[in-house]
Amino acid sequence: QEQLVESGGGLVQAGGSLRLSCAASGRTFSGYTMGWFRQAPGNEREFVARISWTGGSTDYVDSVKGRFTISRDTAKNTVYLQVNSLKPEDTAVYYCAADLGWGTPPAPWWEYDYWGQGTQVTVSS
Repeated sequence: QEQLVESGGGLVQAGGSLRLSCAASGRTFSGYTMGWFRQAPGNEREFVARISWTGGSTDYVDSVKGRFTISRDTAKNTVYLQVNSLKPEDTAVYYCAADLGWGTPPAPWWEYDYWGQGTQVTVSS
């Protein structure tokens, strides 16, 4: 059974950093774009970043550019999101997801095929 499992969330002070991981199992995600989304209470699920299968292409929402970095290790079937200079408004549940293919603009969350259970990131001021 295909599975994505996120880890690495936690409580951090503003300005701090975390490294989120998303481990895939049950199948190879060869050819899949991997994305990170987040959802704060009362808000819609928001695109954060995505990375192509080869890792050669990335996209970020403007609010995280220069602070977040997405990467993937295809040998380990794992995707990472390094989150630096965290702000209270980054507080949310962070989800990783897999989408077959790469389109422009980035696909909305409902077009992604596989999802993890999410990991909570809380940033205190």
